[in-house]
Amino acid sequence: MKIKTVTLILVLLFSLQSKAGVDSAWKSLINSKGSVDSYPSIVENLLKEGLYFTSLPYIKEYLTVHKGKYNKKMDYLIDEVATYVGVKQFEVLPSRFLEKSRSPMIKYILAKKLFRVGKYNKVLNMLNASIPANHPAKPYALLLEGSSFSIQKKYKSAISSFKECIKQSEAGINKHNDKNRKRQLSINRDYCVVGISRTQFADGKYEEANLSYLDLKKGSHIWPEILFEEAWNGFYLRDYNRTLGKLVTYKAPVLNYVFNPEVEILRALTFMELCLWEDTKKVVDVFYKKYQKNHRQVVKFLKKHRKDYKYFYLMAKSYKNGKKPGNNLLKNMVDFATKDPAFLELYDNFHNGRKELEFVRKMKNKSFARILNINLKESLLLHRNLIGAYVRKSLHMMARMVNKTMQDMSYIKLEVIRYKKRQLYQLANNRSRGDIRNLQRTDKQYFWDFNGEFWADELGDYVFSLKSECK
Repeated sequence: MKIKTVTLILVLLFSLQSKAGVDSAWKSLINSKGSVDSYPSIVENLLKEGLYFTSLPYIKEYLTVHKGKYNKKMDYLIDEVATYVGVKQFEVLPSRFLEKSRSPMIKYILAKKLFRVGKYNKVLNMLNASIPANHPAKPYALLLEGSSFSIQKKYKSAISSFKECIKQSEAGINKHNDKNRKRQLSINRDYCVVGISRTQFADGKYEEANLSYLDLKKGSHIWPEILFEEAWNGFYLRDYNRTLGKLVTYKAPVLNYVFNPEVEILRALTFMELCLWEDTKKVVDVFYKKYQKNHRQVVKFLKKHRKDYKYFYLMAKSYKNGKKPGNNLLKNMVDFATKDPAFLELYDNFHNGRKELEFVRKMKNKSFARILNINLKESLLLHRNLIGAYVRKSLHMMARMVNKTMQDMSYIKLEVIRYKKRQLYQLANNRSRGDIRNLQRTDKQYFWDFNGEFWADELGDYVFSLKSECK
């Protein structure tokens, strides 16, 4: 990407009234004679004035075109900028350019790219060799490390990495005062807490996983999505009533934004395991009524707007401002996407970047202001499109999820018919639907006589008490 430079004639327009950082950056630019060797100095001085997004094009051009001896100072500057603006701005660069840098943050980004293509050994080698223990990227690197170990079935190492991740994330939370940084570290910590449970589940240690899931606080950003995993863990333990209890929590009004149609698949499968065929059929019928028609409209909507990232950004922005798009399914999907922590980080960073526009507009050196304005708008335009691309990707993923769930539901419906024919299942009108003797509890749980409502201030751990009707 080419920075628009100015001729040396513009030196005459230099204003002594500019701030010190901007003054120094301008001097470095006009003395550079088009060479990127001066860019580390320019970036350093721009950061003194808090111009993180404005500095991005200089960093990217340096990584893209620089040849010869690499300036180590740039690595420290990249770390500072990436910590502020997020890693997405750098992830879009080809790996061959990122590999020029020894920045721990860039190495973390490269490791993420390797993780996505399944090169887990290379991920581990890069993380261990490149990211110091006290670096801001270390907590996030430990989450990636633990996930890589877990996928490779190195469960003991995975749990060790997740525990260290929790420890370092907590230290970061206590260290920083910035609200966004605290939120990011809190989410990272919580994913590491859940990483332990997921590893135990993958290792077939369902009882241990059942207890570990309870270590995640209900106030966590990620707790709603983890309920589904807890429900599956209960299913593998054959504790079907606890599975249904976890799933019924999604009916609480405070969780009505959560989008996961596979919840209904697990609910139907659980009723099947209890041979409650009418309940299973009801779940299938309600699902099709809720999703089938709306899903066709959503697919048509996504095809219409294709890769119009600006549109998807504006749609998300309008939704956050109270304008609800499309049918109920699309509203639910957009609501879920805009509450996702990754979206919130992108969105908040974007609005932080927009604050730099005001600084640039007020600069006394109008020649340099024009250059920086071009740079800043380039960075913000990319960031806006990154937000739009994230929303679009999320909506497409959710649409595919609905489609797959409809296919699975069709198989379940066929199974209901087959079993009803084979067993001549009949449901008595006066059958007893529950018995407290069917409950199972751990020492981290307690019994509450749930009578149909949810607590106003906290969501409980609900458990059904249905008896299996399998013959």
